[in-house]
Amino acid sequence: MTPAAPRRLGVLMAVYLLGIFMGAIDTGIVTPARTIIQNDLGVDEQTGIWMLTIYTLAYAASIPVMGKLADRYGRKPIYLLSITLFGVGSLLCGLSQDVGSFGMLIAARAVQAIGGGGIVPIATAEFGTSVPPEKRGMALGLVGGVYGVANIFGSSAGSLILDVFGTSNWQFIFYVNVPISAVIIVAGLVFLPNHKVEKVARIDLLGTTLLVSMILLLLYGLRNIDFFDVAGSLTSTDVYPYLLGFVLLLPLFLLAERRAADPVLNLGYFTDFAIGVTLLLAFLAGVILMGVVFVPQFAENALRIPSGEGGYFVIILGLASGIGAPLSGRLTDRFGPKPVLGLGVVISAIAAAAGVWWAIPSPSWTSVCTTLALMGLGLGFTIGSPLNYMMLDRTAESESNSALATLSLVRSIGTTLAPAFLVGFLAHAGTDLQAAITADLPTQVSTPALPYAAELQATFAELKKDDRLKDELKGVEFPDLASKTTIDISADGGGSLPADLVELLKTADVTTITARTKVVAERMFAEQTPSVIADITDGVDTGLTSLHSAEKEVASAHHKLVKAVKGVDAGITGMRKAAKGMRSGIAGMTRGIAGMTSGVRGMSSGLVKINHDLADLTAALAGVRAAYHAIMDALPPGTPEPPPAQDLHAKIDSLKAAVKGARKGRAALVAKRAALVRSRASLTAKRAALSRQLATVERKLAAAIKDRRTLVATRDELASARSDLADTAHKLTVLRDAVPGAFETAKDDYLAEIDKRAPIIEQTFATTLNGGFRGIYLSTLVASLLAALLLALYPKRSVVPAPASSPADTAS
Repeated sequence: MTPAAPRRLGVLMAVYLLGIFMGAIDTGIVTPARTIIQNDLGVDEQTGIWMLTIYTLAYAASIPVMGKLADRYGRKPIYLLSITLFGVGSLLCGLSQDVGSFGMLIAARAVQAIGGGGIVPIATAEFGTSVPPEKRGMALGLVGGVYGVANIFGSSAGSLILDVFGTSNWQFIFYVNVPISAVIIVAGLVFLPNHKVEKVARIDLLGTTLLVSMILLLLYGLRNIDFFDVAGSLTSTDVYPYLLGFVLLLPLFLLAERRAADPVLNLGYFTDFAIGVTLLLAFLAGVILMGVVFVPQFAENALRIPSGEGGYFVIILGLASGIGAPLSGRLTDRFGPKPVLGLGVVISAIAAAAGVWWAIPSPSWTSVCTTLALMGLGLGFTIGSPLNYMMLDRTAESESNSALATLSLVRSIGTTLAPAFLVGFLAHAGTDLQAAITADLPTQVSTPALPYAAELQATFAELKKDDRLKDELKGVEFPDLASKTTIDISADGGGSLPADLVELLKTADVTTITARTKVVAERMFAEQTPSVIADITDGVDTGLTSLHSAEKEVASAHHKLVKAVKGVDAGITGMRKAAKGMRSGIAGMTRGIAGMTSGVRGMSSGLVKINHDLADLTAALAGVRAAYHAIMDALPPGTPEPPPAQDLHAKIDSLKAAVKGARKGRAALVAKRAALVRSRASLTAKRAALSRQLATVERKLAAAIKDRRTLVATRDELASARSDLADTAHKLTVLRDAVPGAFETAKDDYLAEIDKRAPIIEQTFATTLNGGFRGIYLSTLVASLLAALLLALYPKRSVVPAPASSPADTAS
């Protein structure tokens, strides 16, 4: 194929380089948004990586097909078809956010990849055959420079678009490809020549079908292997059926290719030692390249910047790659591909070592930027022109499309498997985040003082000793308000955190980990504290129930005592009234007795007088009688009474009558006095009986008064106890109602403590994730060293080959 004219070559290079630019810019744009997209669409890290993996699967599967189609129908229509598919896929990727479907995004990325599978190999073949030999080094330098600038613009544009439109509008990072695709299609239709192989055998449909199926089966099966548990994952239905399918199809594919007039894959490539080494180097280059995928997240974690901002750091890598790629092209023209590729893998190894033993343990702008610059420089040499030179150097020009397609396919296998393997380091580091972060959290938080807590605790102790309420409070269990001075916060509540919280921690970045840790802490409070609150409130409610029951019993007893006091008061009033009546009766009896005694005395005095009078009458009677007898004796017997004697006789009769009357009066008076004495004695006895009754009443009255004092004292004590119980119940109710608020305050204090520990938490987060990045870049170091070892086995050519071009062929 003759080289194109210089003027037309410039247009041809522009159209093809713009396609390479679009593919490269898409890689840069998606990289800083990967975690944002997967979080927005609600998928985890290992599912989210499929937005890269599906691209590389479909990309790898389409490469040989597009190469053969370009051989048969020409590079121009297949290239423009590839651009169209890439543009349509980009449009659908953007629309997937509006639909909110991760499945749609994956399908659209597959459409993008099918288009991408034709862009770079076809452009590479066109440069390898259309550019004059003396200008191919310059062309390759230009390709590398465009690729580096595209990466710079892509990563910067990705971060810029996220900044301008917000992380909630990540769809615009895909829409940028649509106008670029339209420009390429229009320019391609006008300016691109249609170069194709003149003699093309019948297309190998069977081989193509088997190869695509084998690629998909192999890559999907390998993609699902957990490289941290290979033996275990090989038994998974997501792994062994697909690997088994690949093994079963392999002999059929080999048979079909041997019989095909124009096999889709030249099996001779795998029997040529030099080509085999080249393909292995391409595989390792793909592994090394995939370390770039994690650069934004690595920079964000190391320098503690928000998600999405790490894309700006790919500028450093792109600048260095933009320097290394054209430089590698010129050096390859002069020294051949082997030493140039050797320099690239050595620089890549140094970059990986710098990341592992400098940037990760001592993160700073200097260490991170230097590591990224070395990484970009190494990639510029590794994935630039040397491998394509080596492949084209060992194959015929007529096989340039299929040869470079095979190289791209093998490299794509590396770029497919590498993320699946490398992301495992981050996934395992993310799994360790729960234990690491929660170990930094406070395990206890002080409980704010509840109202009346100390006072109630003392009251409970007094109530237990109160004899007045011994019966009423028997068996009552008062809540222990003194023991709840702290709340134990378990990091896992007795088990693992819920999956959504684990994922929340795993998808955090160093700038959001404290806020997300607080979300976890709030959930821990929400899940763990209700049982504590319930225990406290249940205990308080039990105490309140007991207090209310005791209060009712005390109120009942108090009511009975009030009635008893009223009854005693009525009895005392009655006894006092009775005693008063008795005293009045005794006083009357005493007065009666005194009157009777006075009457007896008067009668006795009357008897004395009567006796005196009777004695005087008796003496007078005796004197009269003596005078009478003296007169009569002086007279002769039978002498009639003389007048003096008659007078005396009459006087004697009168005196006799007087004596008799006096005696009769004395007897009557004696009888009356005796009756009065008897009456006085009876009244005295009655008074004595009444006095005894009065004494009994007074004793009962005194006892009743004493009992009343006891009842009143007991009544007042019960009233006081009832008041104390009611007051205690009120305070306990206030305390119970304050418990939720106290725990809310405790939660706020706990979250404030987390804020204080933010530097520690961020450091733990960064250190834990750094373990994942350490594994990633140790892996790229091993890949670089293996590439250096393989390169040492690559046989030398006696003549430096004519250069063949290569864009930085990479999976997006």
